[in-house]
Amino acid sequence: MTTVIHQPRAAFDAARAFVRAAGSAHSEAFAARVLSRLGSEMYGHFADTRQRLLTALVETGGDRYAADVEAGKWRVRLEDLLRTRPELTGPLLELTNEGFEA
Repeated sequence: MTTVIHQPRAAFDAARAFVRAAGSAHSEAFAARVLSRLGSEMYGHFADTRQRLLTALVETGGDRYAADVEAGKWRVRLEDLLRTRPELTGPLLELTNEGFEA
């Protein structure tokens, strides 16, 4: 039996999970898993997201806008990733589940 993955939905869910993990106390462990499963480019983007979220927290006291913007960036980035590297769907889905647990 073949499982069909709706890539835009998978990217949307993963984007939300990545941003949640970036703002959590467990971000370093999640970042290490991003590096091992998706590579250094995505790892760098994750580190940038974490930094922007922390900066926004200091500057605004926790304005939700920064997280929404970051999730939008991740959605596009991950849709592109799944389109060009569909073999990363499994690892991305695993990271999505782990991100929501963070």
